[in-house]
Amino acid sequence: MKTLSTYTSHKSIFLILIFLFFRLVLTGQTSGELTVTITTSSSGGNYAPKNIVAIWIENSTGQFVKTLLAYAQTRITHLNTWQAATNAVGSEFNRTDAITGATQSGHGIRTCKWNGTDYNGALMTDGNYTLKMELTDKNETGNYSSISFTKGSTSQTLNPSNTPSFSSIGITWIPSVATGLTDVTNFEISFYPNPGSGIYTLIGNNIKEVEVKTLTGNTVFKGNTNIIDICKHQNGTYLVLIKTTEGSVVKKLIKN
Repeated sequence: MKTLSTYTSHKSIFLILIFLFFRLVLTGQTSGELTVTITTSSSGGNYAPKNIVAIWIENSTGQFVKTLLAYAQTRITHLNTWQAATNAVGSEFNRTDAITGATQSGHGIRTCKWNGTDYNGALMTDGNYTLKMELTDKNETGNYSSISFTKGSTSQTLNPSNTPSFSSIGITWIPSVATGLTDVTNFEISFYPNPGSGIYTLIGNNIKEVEVKTLTGNTVFKGNTNIIDICKHQNGTYLVLIKTTEGSVVKKLIKN
């Protein structure tokens, strides 16, 4: 015979499992890719044009998530802001999966990407994040910049104003598959050819609506047909939001 204490224990475990289940379901974790492009310039140091630079991600509470780029070796300790951020999580100068190299001999375009994970490889929850950039060309703190963006199931393109040492800034988040309550996980949806010249055939079941958007959020096609036609629009990368009777999915489409 089960005792009252056994029944209470089982009920408590059940309630905990239910809580954890709904917490996981309601917490979006969208996979995707953030692309960052910047052009660097001198911060006025005595070693210019030689410079060291770091680019990394922090979450909404200011906690270090992942380094995207770090060009620095012998003078790495002068990237004080980046050092403090990595130190705070017990992993000083963490460069897991980052683009790395020595002190740069000059300035130019720097490009790096973020796959939405932290330095341990765990996919981060959707929400607000901050891109951090730091550059110095002297044996002390140089210039530092911070730009907020949103990781989620919607694409986002930002072109912030120039800041000291950082110009022509471009930040683009492109989600791959939106996860959560409306995630399509039990069948595949695709279109071909991709890349293509403007006409695409959509393959999938129970499709209700298709919407094609530019990376800046403008809709260029919308309908409930399995043929996508964007011939009149310029070449480039587009996002396709596909709504079905069982959920939604976001795919990347390339026109060339």
